[in-house]
Amino acid sequence: MNIFNKIKLVAIDVDGVLLTDTYSPAIRSFVEQHGGVYTPELERQVWGSPHIAGGHNMSLACKLPWSAQKTIEAFFQHHGKYIEENPIEVVPGAESFLGLLQEFNVRVTSYGGRKKEYIFDKHMSSLKNYFDKEKSYIDTNSIRPGVREITKDIFHLDFDEVLFIDDINRMAEVARYYRTGFIGTPVTNYQKEQMQETGVRYIASSVSAITMDMLIQIDEELISVKHWS
Repeated sequence: MNIFNKIKLVAIDVDGVLLTDTYSPAIRSFVEQHGGVYTPELERQVWGSPHIAGGHNMSLACKLPWSAQKTIEAFFQHHGKYIEENPIEVVPGAESFLGLLQEFNVRVTSYGGRKKEYIFDKHMSSLKNYFDKEKSYIDTNSIRPGVREITKDIFHLDFDEVLFIDDINRMAEVARYYRTGFIGTPVTNYQKEQMQETGVRYIASSVSAITMDMLIQIDEELISVKHWS
């Protein structure tokens, strides 16, 4: 077994990281179909936000006469139609990466903005044995971005004992603030550019590109407090 000397938990975002990204194209098409302009700033305001905040920001961007709640409900209907033609699937290489993590002395959890029954149980049941038995998935809708809550409230760890893997720069910003470990797997150019501006050292094309050497290097950086320097 490989030994992490610092990292005790790897927390992995689900949508766009372990599962195919169905939200960024659905958000873009929803905004454009309702007369809005999809911009990096709007992507930032909608992605990774609590549902009600995302609905509010899309309503403003599209100048809709709807409440935030009505807007987010309309979006989820739109997303439901999108995934009928573009089914949610486990991304290639996800299981191999989770298998790699099993070679380390570390707990693994996942998180996302939908209820466990909707996303984890429905689309990731084949992978459940790779995750922590007690806390395999954290619904972060009400606690987004969730770095502090996952680290402190749920797993009772120090910030430098957790490695987050996410496709959204907002998570990178919060990870940098708390000095947690972070690997970015952006699925849009906007997010990649923003992560580079944030100073993310490790940006991978997907989880399949994350290597054992990369994980060991991050563990060493967290020990020496150089991960964000």
